Amino acid sequence: MKQHERQTFFLQLLSFVFAVSCLLHAQTGALYFRVKLDPALGSKSRSGRLIIFLSSSPKPAKELSLGFGPEARFVRIEAREIDHIEPGATVELYGNEPSYPAPLAQAPAGDYRAMALLDETHRYVYNKDESGDVRSEVVALKQLDPAHAGAVDLTLSLGIPERPAPKPAAGKMLDFESPALSAFWGRSIHMRGVVLLPPDYEKSTRRYPTVYWTHGFGADLHSLAEHVVSRYAKGMASGDLPPMIYVLLDESCPGGTHEFADSVNNGPWGKALTTELIPYLEKKYRMMARPSGRFLTGHSSGGWAALWLQLAYPKVFGGTWPTAPDPSDFRGFTGPDLTTTPLPNFYHDAQGKPWPLVRMNGAEVMSLEEYARQEYVLGSYGGQIASFEWVFSPRAKDGTPQKLFDRATGVINPEVAKVWEKYDIAGILRSHVTELRPLLQDKIHLTVGTADTFHLDTPAHLLDETMKQLGIRAQFTYLPGKTHMDLYSDGLMKTIGKEMEAVAEQGSGRKQGATQDPRN
Repeated sequence: MKQHERQTFFLQLLSFVFAVSCLLHAQTGALYFRVKLDPALGSKSRSGRLIIFLSSSPKPAKELSLGFGPEARFVRIEAREIDHIEPGATVELYGNEPSYPAPLAQAPAGDYRAMALLDETHRYVYNKDESGDVRSEVVALKQLDPAHAGAVDLTLSLGIPERPAPKPAAGKMLDFESPALSAFWGRSIHMRGVVLLPPDYEKSTRRYPTVYWTHGFGADLHSLAEHVVSRYAKGMASGDLPPMIYVLLDESCPGGTHEFADSVNNGPWGKALTTELIPYLEKKYRMMARPSGRFLTGHSSGGWAALWLQLAYPKVFGGTWPTAPDPSDFRGFTGPDLTTTPLPNFYHDAQGKPWPLVRMNGAEVMSLEEYARQEYVLGSYGGQIASFEWVFSPRAKDGTPQKLFDRATGVINPEVAKVWEKYDIAGILRSHVTELRPLLQDKIHLTVGTADTFHLDTPAHLLDETMKQLGIRAQFTYLPGKTHMDLYSDGLMKTIGKEMEAVAEQGSGRKQGATQDPRN
């Protein structure tokens, strides 16, 4: 039998097995879903990831959404890719698809609400963005016994309009076509963000320090333009922040966040920023075109990017102020140590105890395994863990990033883990200390809460210890009781701004309040 004949045979066999399993499922009377595309939405066929939500939450809701932390257990989901569905046609989901926390037919009897969403844009796993997608109404299922419920009908009848183009209340939209990224992808790739100028920019001839700010996982250009820019504009207007130029960078991408790291999967984002975008901006605006006038900051995944850029380009930037960065020491990758031999399981320790991921109010409310399994149902790219793989992993033969671990078992692939070492910040410092020590002295100022929601204080402590052992002076601040979500609630943004201002003044050789030479 020739290769193409074998492939055809196996595809036919899989189709037959799937059809038989669906027939057996229907005959047992277990819960399954029939999802129809309403012809009223138009004549075009649609495709995407079809997600079923089955919620037992007592909270009333006109729309169902993914649960997080303790709420995750109230919302069961299953999903699969739909190549196309014609208007008026129906797709049936029998529970053979990926599901969380278990097949929906295995849910206990009780009162539920159900909803279907066709994630056409594949953005839902990143930030629950439904714009451009279609969904059903929420259907109440009283006294549902999933083991014997049979078919539940849902109709995709609600079109969700695309969001309008972002329009910042302050600042100017940034849209720069990158030659390096465009060459990598073979198509036009743009670097986007918002540039916020100081209030006195138009009346002054001076040059200003520039802050490059990067957002965390789940944010995008809309959140920069609609929320972040106003905070910095108000801060400078009130005098809480010194007059500086803020470049708010969008680091979202189809794989999640590219984090401005050069990657075999995402492309040369660090190179594009430092050799293309920054020179372009420094010609366009009156920026201090020197290291002591270029600063980095960001939160969470953006904090990791701010830390990484300082490490990778120590001669370009004069300091970084990352807050609650993603794991900066892979000996504590939100639980497992990715540098040890033999490697641990990604889901649990040697005693079988699950690695905790999410903590709230002092309680562990979601494990790393629960988070990974939930994300896997929603799609193979765009989620937080998949985003790490898009940045850190080698490329598989099918063109996608290789997975760090088996999603079913949690077993880590040692070959992939070895490649991840190229992005282990603490490991890079240890192996390149002679070169990096003089370039990084007093340039790293990291802040994290002692009650960080994702335990990111643990890798921060490990990095702190490493830098002390290596003789690299750095500032690590641990805010008592602060979580991932409230770290900035007591004036952290103002503190960071003042520290940046002091570095810029020291670099320009002037004291605070003195007149600055406009050539600097």
